[in-house]
Amino acid sequence: MTEDRPSEPAAASPPTRVPAPHEEEPDYRFTLANERTMLAWLRTALALIAGGVAVETFALNLQPQWLPGVIGLVAVILGAVIAVAGYLHWGRVQQAMRRGRPLPTQYAAPMITVGIVIISVGLAIGILR
Repeated sequence: MTEDRPSEPAAASPPTRVPAPHEEEPDYRFTLANERTMLAWLRTALALIAGGVAVETFALNLQPQWLPGVIGLVAVILGAVIAVAGYLHWGRVQQAMRRGRPLPTQYAAPMITVGIVIISVGLAIGILR
């Protein structure tokens, strides 16, 4: 006598994002390129944060005495802002690609340029004093 066993369920596939009716899935190469760009911004943010901590910790000869703290704080805050801006930009680009719209403007690049100039000028002043 054979028993009727329920068949084993098939292995569940990972959930996939279903595009909304007005969206279509972009070419995966563009999605991966967008992800690599976001990761580059995150690496830049991490470098700024690490640099800010290093200046505060090891730049003992900069004058005036408060300068390393200010430079370190600016670098850490800029790193945090760049990390958030990179993530938000990634999301906006993904959405634009899915909807077939032009890519949004990247605001983090000018922001990081101004921040690095400010940090560099501060370090130059501290070294030359």
